[in-house]
Parts: sequence; structure tokens; C-alpha cells
Amino acid sequence: MDQQCKLYMLIGVPGSGKSTWHCDQEWLQEAAYISTDRYVEEYAKNMGKTYSEVFAEVMPKCIDYMIGDIVHAREAGQDIVWDQTSTSVSARAKKLRMAPVHYTKIAVVFETPRKDVHDKFLNRPGKKIPSEVIQNMISNFVYPSVSEGFDKVIIAKLKGINQ
Repeated sequence: MDQQCKLYMLIGVPGSGKSTWHCDQEWLQEAAYISTDRYVEEYAKNMGKTYSEVFAEVMPKCIDYMIGDIVHAREAGQDIVWDQTSTSVSARAKKLRMAPVHYTKIAVVFETPRKDVHDKFLNRPGKKIPSEVIQNMISNFVYPSVSEGFDKVIIAKLKGINQ
């Protein structure tokens, strides 16, 4: 393999700006974008329903699609952007085991925004995450470290957002 492939694991609670950050990074648009939300949203749209209405029904299948995307990206030697909450060490460990050893593994950490900014991000039509779920994620958030298997840990900077 000529170049070192990279895995960018986006780490943060819902509404912290992970997907927005990915869209703002022109240099990352050729990377494989791994996200179960993408599949849930597409399914909901096709069914004429909201994300929240289809989430429980379709999530198991979306995980299968996501794993297929990862396998394809590895086989193609593509960089990977993995956009999920990944707020716990155990959740990240599962994902890191799927990345080939030759990939450079980069944790991109998203700080939880101020409450007023965070509430604005979470105010998405049809996508409701119970506040107790968000609070639990925030309370149990563990910052990633190189000891988990990352080669580098960086803090993401969002354009136009005062945290």
C-alpha cells in the first residue's frame, strides 16, 4: 500500500457537531463516510416517516450496512470517517478492532457545546433524543487516549459556533 490510510473516529454526544464538521472538511469528502444515521434518515424519508418513528425498527439493519461499508472501505484502501457518538471506551474498542492495523487511527473529539447551542443542534424536526439519554451520554463521556489504540487525539473546531 503506497500511502498510510487513516481512520478518523468522530467522538461526541448527539448535537456536538460531528456531522457538520465532516461536511465542512473538503479534504475528507473522498473518504468513506460511516454513519448509521445516514441509513436511518434515508429509510425514514423513503417511508414518509421521521427518524424517531423508524429508529428502533431499522437500526439493526443499519448496523449491518455500516459494517459492509467498513469492509468495502478497508478493501478499497480508503480513509474512513466514522461518525457515531463513540463516547465510551468500550464502544470505541469495538470500532478500533474493525480497523486494519496499518491504518493511522485518529480520534476527533467534539466538546459538548454550551446548553443553548446544544439545544439548538438537537432541535431537528423528526429526530428527538430524550434529554435523559443525552444527559447520560454527557455524564458518562470518557475522553479518548492513545492508550486505547489511537495514534493521535485532536479536538475538533467548529466554524461559527461559540462553545
